[in-house]
Amino acid sequence: MAETRVEISDPESEFFASKQETGHEWELFKENVRPLKRGRNVRLLNHALKSHTDHHLRKTLVEKRRKLIEEIDEYDGDDPLFPWIQCIKWVQEAFPPGGECSGLLVIYEQCVRKFWHSERYKDDLRYLKVWLEYAEHCADAEVIYKFLEVNEIGKTHALYYIAYALHMEFKSKVKTANEIFNLGISRNAKPVEKLNDAYKKFMVRTMRRTNTADEEPKENNDLPSRSFGTVLSRVDNNNTGRQALGPQAKKPKLNQSSKAPLSIYTDTTGNQQQESDKSKPEYGSWLMLGGRAERNKENNSLPGKWRTFKVPQKPVVRTPAAATASSFEVFVDEEEECTEEGGEKKTKSETNSSSSSNTLPLNDGREIKKETELLRQNPLRHFPPNSFLR
Repeated sequence: MAETRVEISDPESEFFASKQETGHEWELFKENVRPLKRGRNVRLLNHALKSHTDHHLRKTLVEKRRKLIEEIDEYDGDDPLFPWIQCIKWVQEAFPPGGECSGLLVIYEQCVRKFWHSERYKDDLRYLKVWLEYAEHCADAEVIYKFLEVNEIGKTHALYYIAYALHMEFKSKVKTANEIFNLGISRNAKPVEKLNDAYKKFMVRTMRRTNTADEEPKENNDLPSRSFGTVLSRVDNNNTGRQALGPQAKKPKLNQSSKAPLSIYTDTTGNQQQESDKSKPEYGSWLMLGGRAERNKENNSLPGKWRTFKVPQKPVVRTPAAATASSFEVFVDEEEECTEEGGEKKTKSETNSSSSSNTLPLNDGREIKKETELLRQNPLRHFPPNSFLR
């Protein structure tokens, strides 16, 4: 029996069909990779990107994430923040696109809420970076920066003031951004050189925007304009406007003291023409277009009930769908795959208990997606109300 050979013209499909490893798999999905400031491990990146086509590998990543969460709960060392940092770094590497399915935003929130009242980690740079990364994923990070200021978290680090000021500058609140830079300089936030350099660059951008605004021509809307586009001068606008209308626009002054009656003009030729028209027979009247019944025939239909009238329709021929296999692999969005990560279905009581708890289990894709969207809009939704007060 001759072996059937399928020709594959697509290089990407040919690569996946060969199952070979070249170490450059990230080239096929690099547009879906979220950049990291510290860079990425190419080996871990290639391994993670294969989960786009290997469903079994994706389940392995989800199981690994669940074990890391369990290790955080079982940690009994001197630095409780350390396993959280390790888990965050691994999730960033294992889920390059980020998004709701990664659960990264949920892990950020649980980490910062775990230690926000701890005096030990208020000046810890690692803890501050978790807060700042959390703020980058939220819709409006201003509420997070205000929370850090009220609770004195990261106030000794220049990184906090730089991120806060840049965010306010992005929102066109330049005055507030300048005050934040000055606050960090007055507190001698470390490193001082980094804060001063960022402030100098901010001042350069501010002066550049000011000069650009001054150079823009100002539109003078106070001057009246003529219908042909000629702008009139400011001096004696009323007189100039009257002159522009010409001598025909000047109305003669009526003599108020004159009591002579006004003579009304009468057109004698028009009256004679009208009388002559009346004497002619109506050969060109509407009677030449048919009788009244024929002209109004569209309005003589008998009224009836609408529900008794049926619109004729063409018969529809339904053909059974052909049970043919798809010739290509259908792309499944990452958000759709979130719903399949949970595995077994949960009972109603388990769902209610998990949603009411403070720590969200990261083995339910649907709950992760829902919680991620809620945190993006309200990042401090699980914090107590008294955490916003001094």
